[in-house]
Amino acid sequence: MHHAILTSTRRNFLASAAALAGSAALGAPRTIQAADPIAPASAPRRKLRVAAINSIYRLRSHAYHICDRFILGYRRNGFHHQPPVQIVRMFNDQYPDDDLSRAHCKKFGIELCDTVEAALGGAGSLDVDGVLVIIEHGDYPLNEFQQVLYPRFEMFEKVVEVFRRSGKAVPVFVDKQLSYDHRRAAKMVELSRELKFGLMAGSSLPVTWRRPEIEPPVGTPFTEAVCTFGFDRASPEIYFIHALEVLQCMLERRAGGETGVKSLECLEGDAVWKAGDAGRWSWKLVEAAVARCESNNIGSIRHNVLKPQAILVEYRDGTKGAVVNLVEQVSEFGFAGFVKGSDQPVSSCFFLPPPPGARFFDPLSWNIERLLTSGQSPYPVERTLLTSTVLDLAMHSLKDGGKPQSGAALEIRYAAPADSGFFRGGVRDAE
Repeated sequence: MHHAILTSTRRNFLASAAALAGSAALGAPRTIQAADPIAPASAPRRKLRVAAINSIYRLRSHAYHICDRFILGYRRNGFHHQPPVQIVRMFNDQYPDDDLSRAHCKKFGIELCDTVEAALGGAGSLDVDGVLVIIEHGDYPLNEFQQVLYPRFEMFEKVVEVFRRSGKAVPVFVDKQLSYDHRRAAKMVELSRELKFGLMAGSSLPVTWRRPEIEPPVGTPFTEAVCTFGFDRASPEIYFIHALEVLQCMLERRAGGETGVKSLECLEGDAVWKAGDAGRWSWKLVEAAVARCESNNIGSIRHNVLKPQAILVEYRDGTKGAVVNLVEQVSEFGFAGFVKGSDQPVSSCFFLPPPPGARFFDPLSWNIERLLTSGQSPYPVERTLLTSTVLDLAMHSLKDGGKPQSGAALEIRYAAPADSGFFRGGVRDAE
């Protein structure tokens, strides 16, 4: 069965895409207009000055991977790329025993600051061209919903306070979800609109390499899709956000654009299998998604996986989505979806080159660079607002034994970008 799925996927996808030519205009009016693909502007007259607001800065932390790419450069299309960006100041919320920021800042001439305000210019001034808010990793507590209480919102608020006092604002990137609390996430987007600055947020998954390299045309009539993955470290929300970003960066391209979510629920254990058997998520799609991944285990999914977890999403337009944690079956992120008119899935593996290099931060850094050089996010922040909201409510559902969640906060509408910005080609260096 896997062979049939794999051999037919690309053929069916291309056929569906061809049938869609000229049909994108049939969708309903969209609330948010997505910008055309944004490439970095030509090299500025001077390097852009950027402040990094981090939780911690140690080996393999997100701040380490992202900031070092702007300091040392990274690979694009196989060749070294040095961004026209200079990290001039850094603030870290915590300093673990294995901290690297002190040595890095001294070596590369970066000012290490005691406050967010000082990192942006000090005394209510603003003398940087962009801000990176990278609040991931560190010693933070869990709440009753198994959410890590990362202070992303608090750090963002401090940045905005400087914007207000200085009378100007610059583009801001927020790593991963906007906040563990969907109300705070919505407030962050509201503030960016009020002060009129570019805001980009989200995971590296939507822009990492895909095998095969499928990009559904905007207007693709998806009817159902899944993302499969497998991680069991710390809180389930840490990797659920990545899976939701995979699902959303594909389903946002469906006919009619993104119209929001009607309801969702988070299940675990036998409840996941019962939902699949009842057709609430598709076994065929799950099998197609894991078949794309090199880590796919031998044996059946139901036999291997001891404690499955899933978030089931019902969109307002009737489309069905699911993200399924199958830790004993697969470690990579796989996607599969049904397109109207075909009974064979389209599928792909969202490939993550492993640490210590973690090359999936290359495409994320490239898209952050697009934000900094253009002033606009290359993809809608509403995507991450929706995934942040779904994730928050899903964690509440999980605590409540799978109780369905709904509400006006999920009614988020936007249009997908023409180009989702993922890296094509090989991962290895060309030189």
